[in-house]
Parts: sequence; structure tokens; C-alpha cells
Amino acid sequence: MLCIKHHSTDPYFNIATDEYIFKHMEEDCFMLWRNDNAIIVGKHQNTLAEINHEYVKERGIKVVRRLSGGGAVYHDLGNLNFSFTRTGDSYEMIDFQRYTQPIIEVLKELGVNAKFEGRNDLTIDGKKFSGNAEHVFKNKVLHHGTLLFSSEMNDISGALKINPLKYKDRGVKSVPNRVTNISDHLPEKISLDEFTNKIMEYITKNFPEARMYEFTEEDLQKIQEIRDEKYSTWDWNFGYSPDYNFKQGARTKGGTIEMNMNVSHGIINDVKITGDFFHIRDIRPVEKALENTKHEEEAIRSKLEPFNLKEYFDKITVDDLISIMF
Repeated sequence: MLCIKHHSTDPYFNIATDEYIFKHMEEDCFMLWRNDNAIIVGKHQNTLAEINHEYVKERGIKVVRRLSGGGAVYHDLGNLNFSFTRTGDSYEMIDFQRYTQPIIEVLKELGVNAKFEGRNDLTIDGKKFSGNAEHVFKNKVLHHGTLLFSSEMNDISGALKINPLKYKDRGVKSVPNRVTNISDHLPEKISLDEFTNKIMEYITKNFPEARMYEFTEEDLQKIQEIRDEKYSTWDWNFGYSPDYNFKQGARTKGGTIEMNMNVSHGIINDVKITGDFFHIRDIRPVEKALENTKHEEEAIRSKLEPFNLKEYFDKITVDDLISIMF
């Protein structure tokens, strides 16, 4: 088994790396890696229904869809991620406890009583510090998990906080959990780098034929191609979302206004704007202009730009309209 300490902190590149070791490396792999601020959503989720759009935009948090199912998770540099890829004989390879047991053993050595609970979580004193997901293709499994070590808890709750009434869809919803950092439970404090080294030492010691591996220039070039062609694109991260209906209203200086939209593959099919606002011109041309538009701020602003909105919405700005649409 190849053991990799991945040095990139680019979320797009790192999720592409997960796909690369799964689909393009023949040997089994174990990898430790970290992402800079990012929300990683499950393959079958409606991305916009999982994120706090304003919070994410203000803080420049990247949003990336991964290859596996499950719920959305927040990553920062205080969170350590681990990935296993393994080739087997059947679909019975889906075994969350098998791949999380090394983490539990390392924590026990450090004096932390961690447990596997529920479907795919690791907990300390009933609080979640690790979520895990798996993806199977033919005779191969990709297992990856998070390890909250010293993450910013306010960012976790702020970035993933969403009003469940906005979106009506069949996408897989994330389940809120009480979370905790590993560092808060260590009898003797260690750094994240030291914790990373202890996990890698355990893997290389306890897994047959485990050996360290550094990505070659050819590896990195192929990963970059996957990043650029897939994981950094709107089509994958947002457009891949299931169909949904969106409804949200707000009170503005010009009165109340409500947006009702049907969205398919991230594209707004139709829009109905209602409220008690005043207007000079009929608003139907505005609604019509938003049809066949990406449910994405820049695209919507572009469609609204030709309109003198003062004639359509008295005392309601383009920023007001945008904020109501997310």
C-alpha cells in the first residue's frame, strides 16, 4: 500500500487527487491531506441547499462536490482528512468501521476514548469529530473521512447554516451534529503535524507492504487536469445538483418581495416574483429574462443589468433581489 502525505491545501486539487488515486493508481493507497477553507458536498446533494451563500461569499470559502455520497462537511486547516483506496473481490468492501479503526487506535494511544457510532461517525463523549463517506466502483472502494483537530467551530456552523424552507428537492440532506475538536480532549497537547505523523506511523507499521510515496510530476499534471476539467467547474459543483423548487421572501424598503423558482441542473427554468411592492412597468420581462439562467450570482446580475430596476421595483435594489434568490 502506498502511503502519501499530500502537501496541497487547494480544495479543488485535493478532491481531484482523491479521484486520481481511486481511478488511476493500481496499488492500494492511504493518504493524509488538508484543505484550506472549503465546503465539501456529497455527490447527490443540492449544493445551494447545503451552504450559507452570503457567509461563503464574504469569506471566499470554496465549494466542491466530491465523488462519494453522504452529507456536506466544512474543511479548514485545523481539519485533517484521510483517504483509503482498496481493491477487493466484491461490493462487501463497504465497511466504515474497518477504515476508521486505525484512527480510533491512534487516539487510544493518546488517551482519548473515541468510538464509532451511527452509520459513519466517530465521536468523543457523544460529540462528532469525524464524518466518513465511501464510493465503490466495480471492485474498488474509496473511503475518506474528516478529523476535526483544531477547526474553527463558528465557521463550521456559519458556513453550513441554511434555511430548510428555501429549497424543496429530493437531494440528500445533511444531518446536523454536535461536533468537537480532538485537541480539546488530549491529556497531553500535541500539534496537528505531530498528530498527522502518529497516524502515518501507525499505518506504515500495521499494514503489510505499506511504504511512503511521493507524487511524480506526471501524477501532479494528471491531477491538475482533473481539477481544471471537473472539480473547479460550476457544472460539477452546482449544476450537478438535483432539480429543486426555491422559495424565499424578504422585507425591503420598497415592501415585501418573494422569489419562486423552479431549477433544473442548476438552471432557472421559470421565475415568479410576488409581493406588495410598487412598480411602473410590468415585471414580466424581468421574470422572463431570468429564465434559462444559472442559479449563480454573476449570471443573474448579468441578466438584470440591462434593466432600469427603479421602473420595475420601487426602492428595491439589484442587491435586494440577489440576496432573496439565495
